[in-house]
Amino acid sequence: MIAEAAMDKKAEEPVIIDVSEQSDVTDYFVICGANSDRGVKTIADNIEDVLKKEKVQILGIEGTQKMNWILIDAANVVIHILYSPLREFYDLEGLYIDSPRIALPQN
Repeated sequence: MIAEAAMDKKAEEPVIIDVSEQSDVTDYFVICGANSDRGVKTIADNIEDVLKKEKVQILGIEGTQKMNWILIDAANVVIHILYSPLREFYDLEGLYIDSPRIALPQN
């Protein structure tokens, strides 16, 4: 549902990573990019709306001031929406290269 909400707003290359074996804080990361800070905000807003509609508790949202990396903490899922150059620089997927990827829904 989160990946679909991101893709609905043109998220670039969304990835779902199972980090349950590496993290005591969350089970999954959803990571996606956007081609502008406005895109980052649009994707984050849509994800937040979907989570609220589905009554999923949001523990926190960070990064809304600069809007180039927004993190949404939904307990067992942490969502990272990054401006694409920052995504390449920080390479979060590379940090969890050995963690299983979850298949994305087909649009």
